[in-house]
Amino acid sequence: MILRARIFGDDINTDYIIASRRKRDNLDPQVLRQFLFEEIAPGFAASVQPGDVIVAGKNFGCGSAMEVAVTAVLGAGIRAVLARSFSRTYYRNAVNNGLMPVICDTSRIGEGDRLRIAGGETLSVSNETTGETIPAEPLPGIMLAIIGAGGLAPYFRQHGGFPV
Repeated sequence: MILRARIFGDDINTDYIIASRRKRDNLDPQVLRQFLFEEIAPGFAASVQPGDVIVAGKNFGCGSAMEVAVTAVLGAGIRAVLARSFSRTYYRNAVNNGLMPVICDTSRIGEGDRLRIAGGETLSVSNETTGETIPAEPLPGIMLAIIGAGGLAPYFRQHGGFPV
């Protein structure tokens, strides 16, 4: 699947992703999606399309541990975030909710570039716009299985627990 890159910088905190005041009114991902990045990119929510991918710099998802910052991204039809690094909490919340966090060098990806994420435990990002292939940090098989199931709860419903 070809994904359209949507570019953000370093230190994108969870309140930039979705303002914490928004979760007081509603937790429905389809409602939250309309407020995605409203504080730093007011037109983003109206322009996002399923199949877009967020591309950021370092420390994506820093700040509070609110899970709704992942829920809002998923509600917009975004299934992966590429970043140079993630906050530990956002990374775990992403996996646990079925959003793929991809750690790679994002410095040469531009707004609107067409990307393809390939591989299993060994990931790479192909920039179809520039022809460059960017290696990504591998994801353990269990994390890929959780993401593939749509998150931790669906994974447990399907498998009854982790393999021994």
